[in-house]
Amino acid sequence: MKTLIATTFLAAAALFTVPAASAAGYDGDLEKANIDVTNEASLQRGANLFMNYCMACHSTEYMRYNRVGRDIGLTEQQVEENFIFITDEAGDPVGVGSLMTNAMSEDYGEEAFGVVPPDLTMTTRINGEDWVYTFLKSFYIDESRPLGANNEVFSNVGMPHVLWELQGWQEKVVDEDGNERLELVRSGQMTPSEYDRAVRDIVTYLSYMGEPMQLDRQRIGLYVLIFLGIFTILAYFLKKEYWKDVH
Repeated sequence: MKTLIATTFLAAAALFTVPAASAAGYDGDLEKANIDVTNEASLQRGANLFMNYCMACHSTEYMRYNRVGRDIGLTEQQVEENFIFITDEAGDPVGVGSLMTNAMSEDYGEEAFGVVPPDLTMTTRINGEDWVYTFLKSFYIDESRPLGANNEVFSNVGMPHVLWELQGWQEKVVDEDGNERLELVRSGQMTPSEYDRAVRDIVTYLSYMGEPMQLDRQRIGLYVLIFLGIFTILAYFLKKEYWKDVH
């Protein structure tokens, strides 16, 4: 029992201390993600972008395809057609009730990127939504890196700029005051505002993945507040009735 309590305490401590450690290497200001996890359209766009650009390397193995589809307003057929790209041992697409893993082995991931790409189910819970949002907007050209790109938020990251087709390429430039900033030098398929929305959609989806119950929690919370309001009124009038003859 003591071991269980100690383990639980350490896990909770790690959960609350990891975000500060993750962002500790970045001294700049984080951009506000301003996401809305109740925006179903944003969740669907984010899921589509994540599946097409991120899922090949990063799994979200603590969630199932059908649960995600149900929560963000998609049918199982839509999930099967648009989200499931891996096959089972027989070569058939995995079932819609399967966990959301990918086909990349840990050995291949470490050989290709120098580190095994992490599972991203809890990434917004660990690093924060603003950190992830800023990170995805902060890749720039760096020919000294093995994959030709670096990141302003996460220096020497082993991840390539997988969204370069959408954003284009940025370079580090120094202004007249000697301050460094990132400047878009090669346009992508999206305008800067369109890319900002795309990144916001991805972060919205990842925020939902990190805490799926938040969709229900917010809805249930509204009902609880309504109940407490009505109960408070009834309790007030009941109190007046009990104490009306007391002087």
